[in-house]
Amino acid sequence: MADTPIDAVHSILIKIQESIVALRAEFRSELGSFRQSTETRFDSLETLIRKQRRDSAGMLVMMRAAASDFDERVSAVEERIAALEARKS
Repeated sequence: MADTPIDAVHSILIKIQESIVALRAEFRSELGSFRQSTETRFDSLETLIRKQRRDSAGMLVMMRAAASDFDERVSAVEERIAALEARKS
């Protein structure tokens, strides 16, 4: 009777160890795929950030040019108004 429980405990421990090894291997493969997908996402985010920075810089240049053009046109209108008012006086 004493031999049977010892053999059962030993076989149970071996099965537990095998299942731990299998889980560890599965975890490592999932971790590898997670790392790869995460790196892919980070690469795409970095690409997107660089594109948005370029777009923002271009937009800033365009806004400055538009503001400068608008300022020139307003100045021209103000000069014409001042000239017309000087003629009336």
